[in-house]
Amino acid sequence: MVTQKKKATASAASGLRRFYIVLGLVAVVGALALAYALLRGGAGGAAIEPVELAGVDDPRALYARAQGVVIGPETAPVKLVVFSDFMCPYCGQFASQIKPRLQEAFVDGGRLQIVYYDFPLGGTHRHSFLAARAARCAGDQGKFWEYHDLLFGRQSEWSPEASPPVDDFIEYAGVVGVERGAFERCLKSDRYADTVTANRLLGEQLGVNATPWVIVNNRYVRNALDYGDLKQVIEQELGA
Repeated sequence: MVTQKKKATASAASGLRRFYIVLGLVAVVGALALAYALLRGGAGGAAIEPVELAGVDDPRALYARAQGVVIGPETAPVKLVVFSDFMCPYCGQFASQIKPRLQEAFVDGGRLQIVYYDFPLGGTHRHSFLAARAARCAGDQGKFWEYHDLLFGRQSEWSPEASPPVDDFIEYAGVVGVERGAFERCLKSDRYADTVTANRLLGEQLGVNATPWVIVNNRYVRNALDYGDLKQVIEQELGA
């Protein structure tokens, strides 16, 4: 009789342990689901990560889906392609220190065309995808480069935020002279999510694994943050 009671007690304790384990798992799953919902809610419905793309196994199809943003004439003899991430501090350095000098020395004279492609790294760069979409939403109103420069200039403000900095990006739209209503509708949607995703995939096919990744007339430039080295490569291509 005593043995039966002990067995019953042990069985009840075992069942109670299983109950608490299941309860704990439910709590963890619920917390994760809540965190994800809050993250999405904080984004106001905005696409904040890459999307699935169909029909891009063919490199030519992928190239057609990707869209670079151009500054400089199509007739320029030298083309500089840069893959960049808005949360990358080195990309900020390239945008603030290198691009203006390239524009003054080569782009304005019609000798160089710069083509910008998004390459949001993801991981700790959790807002890069949204930032890339925001710049393209500003581009709808002809303000891509102004917004591009402002995002990099204020990188230290918005990049550390825990939740998607939607409100910051909307505020920046007003700073560069973009109509905020249209910008907000664009940002709080999935517009350009496919384009930014395609740009990232194109970079991966080209071997991009860090940013900024700079190619001059099909030549990878390893030290693109050294203006002297980059200038020399461009001048060599102009001479060729």
